[in-house]
Amino acid sequence: MSNSELKAEALELFNAKEYPKALELYLYIAGQGDLASLSTVGYFYHNGLGVEQSYAKAIEYYEKASDAGEHSSSYNLGLLYLRGLGVEKDSFKAHEYYLKAAVKGMPQAQFDVALMFEEGEGCVRNYSEAAFWYEEAAKRGNAEAFNNLGVLFKEGTGVEQSYEKAFMLFTKSAMKNSPEGQFNLGAMYGQGFGCEEDQEKALEWCRKASFQGHQKAKDIMYRLQQDGQIVF
Repeated sequence: MSNSELKAEALELFNAKEYPKALELYLYIAGQGDLASLSTVGYFYHNGLGVEQSYAKAIEYYEKASDAGEHSSSYNLGLLYLRGLGVEKDSFKAHEYYLKAAVKGMPQAQFDVALMFEEGEGCVRNYSEAAFWYEEAAKRGNAEAFNNLGVLFKEGTGVEQSYEKAFMLFTKSAMKNSPEGQFNLGAMYGQGFGCEEDQEKALEWCRKASFQGHQKAKDIMYRLQQDGQIVF
């Protein structure tokens, strides 16, 4: 049986929650040099699936896979360092591991590393680097990356200010069902930034964000309802 067939079988066992059997198979495949399976073994220990939960063991497997260039293990190591799980909390180490995964093209890592650059967490604050990584994550379909990049263009932070680009980015984020993107798109319509002012569309997008639990949108809709300006 080939490694790909074994991996398919291991995944089937995993989905059936047959964790000890799945782990045994992943350990075997990892022993054949498969880095993704090595990282998966770390994930079993990280979450205590079929084994006693152990961050130390998870880190051991993640580090082996990460050192060999496997991106999901780098991301998971970043997560452990950011939260101080099994290691002393270290946002600089977290940023380093997230960046390693981001360079390998992992959208969630690209988003998280952008956020860290924007907030100066674990690194020197750098808005243009944040914009670069938000754009990389957005290219790969991350809805929140479209939104956050839109905010940078709206404010002209780390990029040349452009309401038109911000509007376009908020639209993409909103269409991907991001409540934050929907709220921001509504605000653009409400103010006529990068688009024709349209209070009906502003209200429509604010309502959509509100239905998804966006607190500011909920507050606005509640106030409008109380003032008798809208009926849900």
